Amino acid sequence: MEDKIIVGLDIGTTKICAIVGRKNEYGKLEVLGMGKAVSDGVIRGIVTNIDKTVNAIEKAVAEASEQSGIDIRVVNVGIAGQHIKSAIHHGSITRETDDEITVEDVNRLNNDMYRIVIPPGSEIIHVMPQDYIIDYEDGIKDPVGMSGVKMEADFHIITAQTNAINNINKCVKRAGLDIENLILEPLASSLAVLSDEEKEAGVCLVDIGGGTTDIAVFYDNIIRHTAVIPFGGNIITSDIKQGCMVMEHQAELLKTKFGRAISEEANPNEIVSIPGLRNRAPKEISLKNLAHIIEARMEEIIEMVHTEIITSGYNKKLAAGIVVTGGGSQLTNLQQLFEYMTGLDTRIGYPNEHLGKSKVETIKSPMYATSIGLVLSGFRAIDIREDRYNERQTSKGRNQQRNKQGTKFFKNILEKTKGLLIDDLDDEKDY
Repeated sequence: MEDKIIVGLDIGTTKICAIVGRKNEYGKLEVLGMGKAVSDGVIRGIVTNIDKTVNAIEKAVAEASEQSGIDIRVVNVGIAGQHIKSAIHHGSITRETDDEITVEDVNRLNNDMYRIVIPPGSEIIHVMPQDYIIDYEDGIKDPVGMSGVKMEADFHIITAQTNAINNINKCVKRAGLDIENLILEPLASSLAVLSDEEKEAGVCLVDIGGGTTDIAVFYDNIIRHTAVIPFGGNIITSDIKQGCMVMEHQAELLKTKFGRAISEEANPNEIVSIPGLRNRAPKEISLKNLAHIIEARMEEIIEMVHTEIITSGYNKKLAAGIVVTGGGSQLTNLQQLFEYMTGLDTRIGYPNEHLGKSKVETIKSPMYATSIGLVLSGFRAIDIREDRYNERQTSKGRNQQRNKQGTKFFKNILEKTKGLLIDDLDDEKDY
């Protein structure tokens, strides 16, 4: 496991980022190299220009490869965008006997869900079991080892548009790489910034990217709800550009350097001067007005997030509240605005918990939560139960191997004993 190297490739709206990582002796993620490039060919999480995206992927991967000294061939890729849909579906199987339920039975039920009818032009990217029902007894998280004939479960099924998946595949293939796994971005981010305690207590992850805001709700260590809102940090930049009548790069700088999510916190007397266009006087912008523009859009995004939390049905069960991550989470006062509008405890999610010593210090920013999560997903399953099942399968394989060796040993003894008996019989015949 120590030698296993995983590469995460985050194809985002503002940046394309490749991260190379391995696990150190303490089980923490050690980042060996990182490469990033400006993403021109992606709008709101969807690839719109293949050539530009391929060039950006090649640039990011080359940089990560050079820094880590590793030849990158296979990557874990994130997928996001407004086309992502999630729904709950019910599935069941009837077993022939009521003996112990095995991992194979669970896998058979899970795999059956990939055959359900979904809208044309869509593909299932994740099937996530919620609670299982065994012979009409519900609320079972892990059915392996229980007895029962009928096994049912509710499944959280996430679908994506086939075109969007094909475009990602095409870009990655053209960049000379293979995709190991295609992972929904909020799920990847959750691996980087949420603790197991938070997932058990109930938590909502909000990942504010450039083009989209991704949401994932966890409760009892199981993912319960996912959603993608088609607004992110870029729309705030666009609002500033129009509201203050400045260039786009100036609007971005105003947002990151002086932006606040709560206008009351801004000093009405503070003014920032922006260089004017050719031979024109510099433009003076009030930081109070800037905060008003940001607050109006941020309130709209938070309202949409709150609606999704209410829709999930877990609004009153989120003891760990909200964790905000992604590049957009770095806005001053954003945490307070989230708490004020949702009434839920909020913290900013940094991907530090699972990180060991790394060559790249900038990696600890919330901006890289998805990229780090994509690397972690190569080592850890999104559903903890999956890891447990894999362990069981491995230990079962080892036991079978031991049994085979034991059987072989006894066979050898029998052969030798048989040989001795035959020799004795032959000796008796001689008398």
